[in-house]
Amino acid sequence: MTRESLSPDFVKRVKEAGFENILTCMQCGTCTSSCPSGRRTALRTRQVIRRSLLGDEGVLEGDDIWLCTTCYNCLERCPRDIKVTDAIILLRNVAAERGWMLPAHKRVAEILLETGHAVPINQENRERRTQLALAEVPPTVHSHPESLEEVKKLLAATGFDKLVAGKR
Repeated sequence: MTRESLSPDFVKRVKEAGFENILTCMQCGTCTSSCPSGRRTALRTRQVIRRSLLGDEGVLEGDDIWLCTTCYNCLERCPRDIKVTDAIILLRNVAAERGWMLPAHKRVAEILLETGHAVPINQENRERRTQLALAEVPPTVHSHPESLEEVKKLLAATGFDKLVAGKR
């Protein structure tokens, strides 16, 4: 982390997003030890929060913020009630605004923009649904294609389409 990467405006934005008590983080590590993703990946939630508190915007360009499964274990166990997961979601939004997303996340978002559904309904999924005694096609835009235009309008109205394209 270089001195140039420290940004007071970045910390201010995190605080203004509703994480005023993030400054009370005592770096106890409860968030990291509670993280199921951290057991299988390089995610160290405590380090993400620490780097954010220091104003290190480099945290936006790493993979760590994308490894969080948003299970909220960290929040449930945090002795200071810091909204860790929500802070990570904010960091993801800022990263996406700046054009940085992991390729797998970007592809899921593109599928959502294209089909109105994040889970593809390919032949394999149709067969699996039938095996599970479910309708071959779920009751979503897959079975109501007329709703796809409404979904696309909502995604455009929220700016999601531009966010995914990195043009926000």
